[in-house]
Amino acid sequence: MTDNTKPQGPASYFPSIEKKYDQPISHWLQVLDSVKEQKHMEQVVYLKSEHGMGHSHANALVAYYRAQ
Repeated sequence: MTDNTKPQGPASYFPSIEKKYDQPISHWLQVLDSVKEQKHMEQVVYLKSEHGMGHSHANALVAYYRAQ
């Protein structure tokens, strides 16, 4: 894979998120749908407290989700 085809920004975390938490990104985006009314950091805290996710992974998912 060349540098031009590597994911950039929050999506660059996706392979490690899927590997560490054993769920596809689509799963996590659906989880975030359940708290879509919350603010960015509230969503990050939710992923960390309810799903045991690390801060960087949670923040990357929320940033990607909110940019859609």
